[in-house]
Amino acid sequence: MFHTLTWVIWLAAAAVPAFTLRNPLYLILILGASWIVYLALGRTSPVGRSWGTFVRIGVLFVAVAVVFNALSSHFGTIVLFSLPDTWPIIGGPITLEAAIAGAVNGLGLLTILAVFATFNAVVDHYQLLRATPAFAFQIGTVVSIAITFVPQMVLSAAEIRQAQRIRGHRFRGMRDLLPLVMPLLATSLERAIQLAETMEARGFATVLSPDSLEPTHRRAILAQVGLLAALLGLLAGLILLTFVAGGNAWGWGLLILSGAGMGVILWGQGRQVRRTRYRRARWQSHDTVVAIACGIALAAVIAGRLAAPQTMAYSPYPPNSLLPPFNPYVGAALLLLALPAAYRPTPLALRDSLRSSVSISENEQTNEPDGIQP
Repeated sequence: MFHTLTWVIWLAAAAVPAFTLRNPLYLILILGASWIVYLALGRTSPVGRSWGTFVRIGVLFVAVAVVFNALSSHFGTIVLFSLPDTWPIIGGPITLEAAIAGAVNGLGLLTILAVFATFNAVVDHYQLLRATPAFAFQIGTVVSIAITFVPQMVLSAAEIRQAQRIRGHRFRGMRDLLPLVMPLLATSLERAIQLAETMEARGFATVLSPDSLEPTHRRAILAQVGLLAALLGLLAGLILLTFVAGGNAWGWGLLILSGAGMGVILWGQGRQVRRTRYRRARWQSHDTVVAIACGIALAAVIAGRLAAPQTMAYSPYPPNSLLPPFNPYVGAALLLLALPAAYRPTPLALRDSLRSSVSISENEQTNEPDGIQP
């Protein structure tokens, strides 16, 4: 329904504040927006079944963070109870402020997991792979496989568990996990072998003859040397900007020159890769609306951190208040992350989309598929 680039923009707009903010009010808004998008668009996807697993793992992180921070950090004025001072690390007063700080850190991890789980449920992984720049097609393939690994494992575990229940097996403890672990391991190995055979059959990373390798080998060495020089230039520019007084001009000059050189080298690397496309995804009006909304949300977070940083950060320890500050403009902007849910397809649109996907899969059986030619 949405373009792949739209979901990448949404992921950036939701993940950046989730990584950088530790204010529970903003994190709850991002978490709620991700949940709404998942309910509207991700539940119809087979990969979307793994969303609950990610959330349960995040809730476990929250509980562990609360306990760990409360036992290891003994700062604060509201003492819940005390442990003997002779106990190493955990001995001392257990304060409410420490427990709240741990809960906020755990909530941040939960929000990050929910954002990526929602993105994983709504994005088309094949279109995501096709949208990878030509120079990074190998990295894109690895990332695409890594993104789908956990959801596929969760689906396999659910299928194996259902089959074991039909046969009368009941999981009551750790000893009953062997009939689940062994078929899951065998299925994972079988899937890995099939993937390797498929990639080899499609000629992925095919080695050419020694005669044709010589110019390619020289070109690869030159590209690697150029990338190394560009990275060193970026590092030198950052050092000049950070540690050298009056080195702003030289620092910015090195950053711009090194960044431009790196872009030219990567563009040249991409020109050497031949790509074929069977069907291109089209950018539509609702993609523009969602992209603008995500840009507004991200810009509001950046503007809030620059203009009013005291309303973005939160610490429960004294002399701060236990109640986190809140900027209503930033909060309203973060609510725009739930805008993709407003374009929830109707049942008729879902039926047409299913028919279209079936026809595309039938055509791809008789035509050359999208991909990268070796």
